[in-house]
Amino acid sequence: MKPGKFYEEPIDPYLPQNGNRGYRVSRYELDLTYKVPSNRLSGKASITATTTDVRGKFSLDLAQTMQVSKVSVNGGRGAKYTHRDGKLTITPAQKIPAGGLLAITVQYGGNPEPITTMWGDVGWEELDEGSLVASQPNGAASWFPCDDHPSSKASYNISITTDSPYHAVANGTLVRKQTRASHTTWVYEQAEPMSSYLATIQIGPYERRRVGHGRVPIHALHPKELRVPFDHDFARQPEMMDVFERLFGPYPFEDYSVVVTGDELEIPIEAQGLSIFGANHCDGVRGSERLVAHELAHQWFGNSLTLGMWKDIWLHEGFACYAEWLWSENSGGPDAHTHAQQAHRGLAGKPQDILLGDPGPRLMFDDRIYKRGALTLHALRQQIGDDAFFALLQKWTAKYRHSTVSTEQFTDLAAHFTDKPLRPLWDAWLAAKPLPAL
Repeated sequence: MKPGKFYEEPIDPYLPQNGNRGYRVSRYELDLTYKVPSNRLSGKASITATTTDVRGKFSLDLAQTMQVSKVSVNGGRGAKYTHRDGKLTITPAQKIPAGGLLAITVQYGGNPEPITTMWGDVGWEELDEGSLVASQPNGAASWFPCDDHPSSKASYNISITTDSPYHAVANGTLVRKQTRASHTTWVYEQAEPMSSYLATIQIGPYERRRVGHGRVPIHALHPKELRVPFDHDFARQPEMMDVFERLFGPYPFEDYSVVVTGDELEIPIEAQGLSIFGANHCDGVRGSERLVAHELAHQWFGNSLTLGMWKDIWLHEGFACYAEWLWSENSGGPDAHTHAQQAHRGLAGKPQDILLGDPGPRLMFDDRIYKRGALTLHALRQQIGDDAFFALLQKWTAKYRHSTVSTEQFTDLAAHFTDKPLRPLWDAWLAAKPLPAL
């Protein structure tokens, strides 16, 4: 870096504007107030980090729709800041040594709206009654200042005060609820490390109740009128949880909540400890059950084990797609091989122009990533056998629980579960564009 210049290589070339250097966040404490009728969010974000080197400035990701009114560093005064192009750049009054405490407090407010990206709108979104947050991959900055990159995982305390008729849910365990006049404050503690894009707040006219009686508590949140279709369409979730714990290892969080909004949603959304579905996913005929399985599987693959670079998106979506096939296989439906043959036929008729191990930002959420990722796992299972394959999955989720993962870590680990060389398999499925034979 040239003297006097504040330019550095992007942390991830897929999202060159996102993420920041010079510190590691360990905790976010968000104290937020949201007025539903006016879509007005005001908040105080307290961010605890450790510096990784000595520098004069530090930056956070924060959308321009949020106006900053005050910034302090390490409790002192005199910190200067600028806020432009989605970056809040802070200059502390004194330089902080490497390995020192960096405690930043930001007071801000505004009318949150989604961030427009090549993948559509992501972040805070208004509903007919309430709001939802769907931040993958870079929408967290639409509602709080953060180091918005998946490898930056921290614990969270989220306090949200909103109009009393509404139920507010965020990641983690509800530790306090207090109603005063027409407002209710909900406080959630997310102890396990979480990436910023997985942080969420869901607000709506929801009733909350426990469903099933398994080891892991599962809660449903939905408008009253969706109770009957929910109870039918999501009935097999406790059974799903049992199957996935047997195949993937222990569920990685305290509990699991499923929110169904009164609005329709194009696709369901995963967040840490939560999944969010639209009213259209309650159709009375279990038409979205594979998606219910997919979103639950993300709690292991995506939320506990989170990619460090977006090029490794198959570690999230390929695994969750394969979990759909495993659920089918373990619940009286077609087996995974039948699903694999069908997916292979489908991919064979599509362009062979995608590199699973590094698809590029434009294609990283392409459906072919999901299907080819699942097929890669099925090819691996065929080569090493069921016993070794499921032992590998359990070791994978245990060894890297609540951590950041890469494709190289998975392929290295897989080598310990077979005497056969796996390099030809990885080269064909991950590093070449033509679709290999199944």
